[in-house]
Amino acid sequence: MSGIVATVGICLLASLGIPLFIIMTLASLVAFSMADVNVSIVAQEIYKIAAQPTIVTIPLFTFAGYLIAESKSPQRLMRLAETGLGWIPGGISIVTLIVCAFFTAFTGASGVTIIALGGVIYPILIKEGYSEKFTLGTITASGSLGLLFPPSLPIILYGMVGKVDIDKLFKAGIIPGFVIIMILGAWSIYNGPKNLETRKFILKDFLSALKEAWLEAILPVAVLVGIYGGFTTVTEAAAFTALYVLIVEVLVYKDLNLFKDVPKIAVDAMSLVAAILLVLCCALAFTNWMVDEDIPLKIFDLMRTHIDNKYTFLLFLNIFLLIVGSVMDIFSAIVVVVPLILPIARDFGVDPVHMAMIFLTNLEIGYLHPPIGINLFIASNRFKKPITALYAASIPFLVLMVIALAIITYVPSLSLFWFQ
Repeated sequence: MSGIVATVGICLLASLGIPLFIIMTLASLVAFSMADVNVSIVAQEIYKIAAQPTIVTIPLFTFAGYLIAESKSPQRLMRLAETGLGWIPGGISIVTLIVCAFFTAFTGASGVTIIALGGVIYPILIKEGYSEKFTLGTITASGSLGLLFPPSLPIILYGMVGKVDIDKLFKAGIIPGFVIIMILGAWSIYNGPKNLETRKFILKDFLSALKEAWLEAILPVAVLVGIYGGFTTVTEAAAFTALYVLIVEVLVYKDLNLFKDVPKIAVDAMSLVAAILLVLCCALAFTNWMVDEDIPLKIFDLMRTHIDNKYTFLLFLNIFLLIVGSVMDIFSAIVVVVPLILPIARDFGVDPVHMAMIFLTNLEIGYLHPPIGINLFIASNRFKKPITALYAASIPFLVLMVIALAIITYVPSLSLFWFQ
C-alpha cells in the first residue's frame, strides 16, 4: 500500500513539472527502500558516474561548441562552404545541412544551432529563391543533423550509460550521419528553384574564405585523426578542442572578449552540462534497480510471446523510440531508456553499436516530430512563425528522415562498416 501511495505521489509531482532529476531520485529511493536495499546505493551510483574518466569530455566539448556558436565562426564557415559547394545544384541548401551538422556535433544541442545559424542561413536561402516553407523546414530539420557525428554529446552519454566503447560509437556514426545528409541533400536539389542560375566556382573566392576559416574547418579532422590515429584519447581530444577553440576565437580572431564574453558563455554551457549530469546521476540508480529486478528480462519474455524475430523487434522498437523522442528530450531518454532496451536488443541479436545508431537516429528525428518536437518550438520562436507553420514545413523532412532511419536500421553494415 505504501508503495502505491509513493508511486502516485511521484507521478503527481511529475505532472506538476518538478525537475526530472528530483523525480528520478525519489523513484530510486522509494524503489530501493521497498526492495530492502540501503538507500546509500544511490549516492554510490552518483560516485561511479563522477569517477568515470570520460565524464570530463562532456563539459569540455560543450564549452568548445558554445564558444564556436557565439563567435563569428558561423559566418566564416558558411562563406567557406558557400564558395566551395555553392556551384552545384542546390548547393546553398546542402551547405546549410553540412554547416548545421558541424555545429550540432560540437554543441550537442540543436537549439543552439538553430539560434546561432538561423539568422545567417534564412536570408541567404530566401535570396537564392527558395520558398519560405522550404527554408523553415530545412533550418528546423538541420538543427539536429550532427548528433551522429563525433564529438556529439549524445554519443558520449550513450556510451557511458550503455557501457559501449565511445571510440567505436564515434566511428559508427559517420556513415549513417552522411546517409541522412545525402537523402535530405537530394530532396534539396529536387525541391530547389528551377530557374536558379548555376554559380561558378571561383578559386580566388574559395581561397579567400579558406584563409579566413581554415583554423575552424580543420578542427573536426584534427579531432578524428587524433583519436583514431592513436595520438590522443577521447578525453585528451576534448581538452585539446576546448583550449584550441578558446585560443582561436579569443586571441586569433578576437571575436570574443576573454573577460566579458567567455564567462557568460561558460555559464550557459555549464548550465546545459549540469542539467544533463543531474539527470544522469539521479536516473542511473533507478535504472540499475530495474536491471537488478530483471525488468528487461521480463519485458523480453513478454515480447517473445508476440515477436519472434529480430526484424519485427526492430520495427516495434523504432515505433516506440519515435514516440519517446517526440515527448522526451534526448538526454533524459538515453539515461532512462537505454539500460532497459540494450539487454533486450542483445537478446534479439542486435549489435550494441548498431543499436546505438538506431537509438540516436530515432531521437534525432524526435527533435522534429510533432506535436512537441523541441526544434519546432525553437524555430517558431526564432523566426516568429506560428507552430502550425513549422509543422507543415517540417513534414517532408520528417518523412525523409524516417526513410533514412529504416535504411540505418535494416542495413547494419552502415554502422558496423569500420569493424567488419
